Amino acid sequence: MRPVTDSRAMSSQLFRDGLLNGQVAIVSGGGTGIGRAIALELASLGAAVTVCGRRPEPLQETVALQPDGRIVAIVCDIREEDQVRTLVDSVYDRHGRIDLLVNNAGGQFLAPAEAITPKGFRTVIRLNVEGTWLMTHAVATRAMIPAGAGKVVSITLSPHQGQPGMAHSAAARAAVENLMRTLSIEWARHGIVLNAIASGQVGTDTFMTKYPQPIVDAVADTIPLGRIGTVDEIAWLVAYLASPAGDFVSGTVLTVDGARDNNNGRWPPAAIADAEGRPFAQARRPKP
Repeated sequence: MRPVTDSRAMSSQLFRDGLLNGQVAIVSGGGTGIGRAIALELASLGAAVTVCGRRPEPLQETVALQPDGRIVAIVCDIREEDQVRTLVDSVYDRHGRIDLLVNNAGGQFLAPAEAITPKGFRTVIRLNVEGTWLMTHAVATRAMIPAGAGKVVSITLSPHQGQPGMAHSAAARAAVENLMRTLSIEWARHGIVLNAIASGQVGTDTFMTKYPQPIVDAVADTIPLGRIGTVDEIAWLVAYLASPAGDFVSGTVLTVDGARDNNNGRWPPAAIADAEGRPFAQARRPKP
């Protein structure tokens, strides 16, 4: 994984300077991992970014990585309606607009379905689905619908053909994706575009240090490209959607997972390859 450094935080590696000058963004879960990378990328392009999360320490670390002062932090539990309303009002009162909401905050835990308690299932649904809804509804009604414009990007998960060991998260992320599709139709009349980015396995600190080591060691072999993704690769796509290039992209799910959604592993599998890694092919009869 390419590390997030101070120099990377000051200038984008992909887009022109000032691309998002004047834009105002909120990034939930902006204290670590993908959310931090998104906040730094948007700020490096000129956006004024507010990051939110439940813990102040990682949020302040994100703020410190952007020396130009374009990122501010507000502690907020997105599951709590009053806290969400206070957050959105604070950003709107400060800037007079909110152009982009990135619903990145979420969470899950690895467990077989039969071991997930009702409380555990409910916790994941509340954070991923209800939290995303509260943030999206608050930003839309406070800022985007009155302005007749706005963009929402929700970070979900790949693969889409089922996630054994994460039944709660699989259900939650599917709900979020369909929520984005539905709202993209309803709120098109307000000039709001909504999309989801389904992230595959990305080398965040959480994934690399908190998941069982055998899973971390083996996951690249389940990805056709043969590697895990980086936080920057997700952040760059968010920046693309935030830019004018994303103005006509709405109601879709953009999957960023090295083709894992389309396949169960690297091609060819060892069982159907020769010693050099070439896939077996059907023998062709010579022409008479």
